[in-house]
Amino acid sequence: MSESGQQAVFTVDHLPGRTIEHHEKLYRFFSGTAYLGLPQNPVFQQLMIDATRRYGTVFGSSRNGNLRLGIYEEAEAKLAAFITDKLTALTLSSGMMAGQVVSNWLRGQGISIIYGPHTHPALWHEPVVSLPTGAFAHWAAQVTDQLTTFPTGPVAILVNSLDAVRSVYFDFDWVGNLPDDRDITLVVDDSHGLGVLNNGRGIWPQLPKKPNVRLVVTASLAKAMGLPGGAVFSDVATIAEIRKTAFFGACSPMAPACLSAFMKADIVYAEAGERLRKNIRLAEELLLPTGLFQHAGGYPVFFTEQDGLYPYLLQKGICIYSFAYPTASDRANTRIVISTFHEPGDIEQLARQVYTFLEAD
Repeated sequence: MSESGQQAVFTVDHLPGRTIEHHEKLYRFFSGTAYLGLPQNPVFQQLMIDATRRYGTVFGSSRNGNLRLGIYEEAEAKLAAFITDKLTALTLSSGMMAGQVVSNWLRGQGISIIYGPHTHPALWHEPVVSLPTGAFAHWAAQVTDQLTTFPTGPVAILVNSLDAVRSVYFDFDWVGNLPDDRDITLVVDDSHGLGVLNNGRGIWPQLPKKPNVRLVVTASLAKAMGLPGGAVFSDVATIAEIRKTAFFGACSPMAPACLSAFMKADIVYAEAGERLRKNIRLAEELLLPTGLFQHAGGYPVFFTEQDGLYPYLLQKGICIYSFAYPTASDRANTRIVISTFHEPGDIEQLARQVYTFLEAD
């Protein structure tokens, strides 16, 4: 374990779950983004094993090739229908690739871009992008005025669905106030919302619908959904345009076995979602009275400015999230992440140690 400021970097040889073992010491684990605990779920693991026997580990071809696997269209239809019957989905090998296929598609059309605060790098057009600072609500109140600074023509607005690092929900009512006489594409990265928000349906139900605003949602499936891949959701015509791009045609596809497992995992997802909600309620009951945490109600992340909580809990055998993100030069973010795989006793022990931290401060 190497030390860097308040951070400790663990290298382990097993999948983290409720606990991790390092140098023969056991730590309770409250980090990561496996919100529904699917990678650790034995039923889900068996579905993956069975599907791998049928589909292998990868599909070494282009999705636009002359030999195609039907599982892709079947799973994409189910993914889209899970959110709403008015959507179409397209899968890629990662959430980053899902964002970049949309970004490249926009670039190819010469569309002007407006970024919201903290927009994920998956949606960036360039290696480095200057993002607006300050609160999302303040930016949103001014975005209509910002549109007037662009020449007449199509504009794309690229944002996250929420601030998953600091556990803050974003209000999207501002979309309804966008001008009616502009061709606008709203792209929302929902990597941390899909599988969690709105009973798993993600941000889509909260997005206002306007005739002149084309909605595109991108997401990593490797977080709550437990699948190594990404997806783009939009209307039929938009998905058809993206699929025709050279970027998509040249991408290695998501492993088909993962999508096959997804097709058979309805009960697993439902049970995991219900257990996560129960764990979050318990964590809210025990942690929020401390006053230490910023927390979006019903979301599995508890953020704190008290960076000293990380080394303190580490000494007590509890490993929480604390590392610089999204770049190494950023300040380390300190937060607690609740997952389906946690037992009530894990959360209760965590809360006890948080209270002892307060008493020792």
